[in-house]
Amino acid sequence: MPTLVRVLSALPLIVAAASADAQRAARPALNDLDAYITRAVTEWRIPGLAISIVKDDSVVFAKGYGVRELGKPGAVDAGTRFAIGSTTKAMTAVALGMLVDEKKVRWDEPVITYLPGFRVGDPYVTRELTVRDLLTHRGGLGNADLLWASADYPAEEITRRVATLAPAYSLRSRFIYQNIMYAVAGDVIAAASGMPWAQFLRTRIFEPLGMRATEPTLAALHGQSNIATPHMELGDTIRPVANRPVDAVGPAGSVWSSVGDMAKWARFILDSGRVGGKRLLSEATFRELLSPQVVAPREMYSTMALVRPHFFTYGLGWFLHDYQGQAVAMHTGSIDGMSALIGLIPDRRLGVYVLANLDHAELRHALMYRVFDLYSGNAPRDWSKELLALYAGLERQADSARRDQLQRRVADTRPSLPIDRYAGTYTNQTYGNVVVTVRDDALHFAFGRGRAGTLTHWHYDTFQAKWDDVRRDPSLIVFVPDGTGGVSSVRAFGITFTRAAAAR
Repeated sequence: MPTLVRVLSALPLIVAAASADAQRAARPALNDLDAYITRAVTEWRIPGLAISIVKDDSVVFAKGYGVRELGKPGAVDAGTRFAIGSTTKAMTAVALGMLVDEKKVRWDEPVITYLPGFRVGDPYVTRELTVRDLLTHRGGLGNADLLWASADYPAEEITRRVATLAPAYSLRSRFIYQNIMYAVAGDVIAAASGMPWAQFLRTRIFEPLGMRATEPTLAALHGQSNIATPHMELGDTIRPVANRPVDAVGPAGSVWSSVGDMAKWARFILDSGRVGGKRLLSEATFRELLSPQVVAPREMYSTMALVRPHFFTYGLGWFLHDYQGQAVAMHTGSIDGMSALIGLIPDRRLGVYVLANLDHAELRHALMYRVFDLYSGNAPRDWSKELLALYAGLERQADSARRDQLQRRVADTRPSLPIDRYAGTYTNQTYGNVVVTVRDDALHFAFGRGRAGTLTHWHYDTFQAKWDDVRRDPSLIVFVPDGTGGVSSVRAFGITFTRAAAAR
């Protein structure tokens, strides 16, 4: 027995020594990782990327690669700000969790308890939709991103128009990714706390965590420095593009930050909602954030074809899956020209955060799993090479689909009506107006912000829109004649707009 006591008393020292040995062993591996990232950034043609790694409450790696904007000298570093996109969602969930702890909000209370005027298209869903439903993409609504990504509506008008959305599925029976419900969650935060969502994040999260480089909206960055410029591949060329504002649905994805600051966020989550030993979230509330709430479609991430998880679910602002026997919490952020990813293995106190200034820079996934392998003792795997091949194959499939669409085009057809008969205003109660005009003997289509362009005849009464915004791929626009020499409606973006009555 005395021998056993001596062994047990020595265990903390043995574990500490083993941990120290593991950290020392990881240092040369991090040097290899640095070289690996340098090569991969070039292979993926990414203008600028930054990454931070947190292990056991320490930032063990934080570095930038490349430039903030092609053609300009500013280098990316660990303090460079990027749009973090939908990794914002976990912050909105934490903010609500704080209010749950203060008994100002309850996860399973109807939203109308806090927002009495809130409505969706189904009275039953209006009555039953809960705060938890807002965060789990299971509220019965379709995507509806066109309301903020293309239409030019302020936040209040977007929320009002949700009342006209017909249900896409039965409440809680499916998962359809829904940014606007996160904006509504931000409204709940404001109503329950008396503080706007952006101010709440600054006061209750950014300041306690020391995230001094982080801003809740694009507008808040005005006049500041060390900010990355978004880029997209247009044709075969990587080009800078304008920022796409997300501020109208800010709680879904408008935060800008650096990998240095996001390492502080990762440490906070890995320490179960504590900073400096002080709890900002109760243990029970923190567990709720990372508990599966709904089964998610793994097709959302093409990477899952290689990861092959046994489960893929969604918590409160987090995708949850398994990798090599470990539970992973992760989320991506994707806004035109910007990419983000956070990945955590909580049981290993391991976190990775990646930011890049290229649209859908999927190297982010490769780096996350590379780091997971490094700290989990898994066999080395060239994730960058495998994912480059995977996405090249997907691009070939997309090219094939475009060729198939071209082959389905019926040659030698003509519009059924004179060109001026297609002109007019078409309306949809949810999305608003489409205006079709004739300019220089060609039809011109305009909807909201960024959906304006010239129409060229495709076949029959279908036209192809070439958008003025070069970020947009061409779209097919289908007009429906009314049988009396006019047009009854137009279908665009999968939505029907009905011809408005002519003004008298």
